[in-house]
Amino acid sequence: MKAFCSWSGGKDSCLALRRAIKSGYETTHLLTMFDETGERSRSHAVSLEVMRAQAESLGLELIMPIASWKDYQQVFIEELVKLKSQNVEAAIFGDIDLQAHRDWEEKVCAAAQIEAVLPLWNENRLDLVNEFLAEGFRSVVICVNEEYLPKDFCGRVFDEQFIRDLPTGVDACGENGEFHTFVFDGKLFKNPVPYKIDEIYHHSPVFPSGNEASFYYAKLVL
Repeated sequence: MKAFCSWSGGKDSCLALRRAIKSGYETTHLLTMFDETGERSRSHAVSLEVMRAQAESLGLELIMPIASWKDYQQVFIEELVKLKSQNVEAAIFGDIDLQAHRDWEEKVCAAAQIEAVLPLWNENRLDLVNEFLAEGFRSVVICVNEEYLPKDFCGRVFDEQFIRDLPTGVDACGENGEFHTFVFDGKLFKNPVPYKIDEIYHHSPVFPSGNEASFYYAKLVL
């Protein structure tokens, strides 16, 4: 079955992609939503050039629609309809156990008559981290929520030592929004993405709910 992957560039979507391919899905596209500037990914604030380099190394076509939070759902569904017209039948998502995320994904996929596939759903979070590392994937932590982690965790390689250093109560997958990652090498990659960290900066985005949170971001450049 022909599929695309809803793509943040991070470890969970990468492991979901890996599992989907191993299960026989013919994955042809990555779909990453970008902010209103078209310069940074909506989810993790990764630059367009870095996301393109990652997709190129994976050998997959990157779709990069631009959306505000207000029209995010509408734009997402429009892209799904386009993919459906290209005979794409399934959407791969990397969510693990957040039911509200799954409900939204199934809703937007249903609107485009595409099947929502969640290869990691309801699995043990630490087991998934161990599988990701055992598969040989390498990633860097590009965002940390300062409510949970201090600035010096941002920019670190995501590995066994990083997990051991996490404070009590912080999920090893970061599934509660504690941190986000960018995968730069592994079995699916033709070559490592040659990123550099230009700076670590602070930003407090406002989410659709109206809530504001404070994050440190690693600005990746090539």
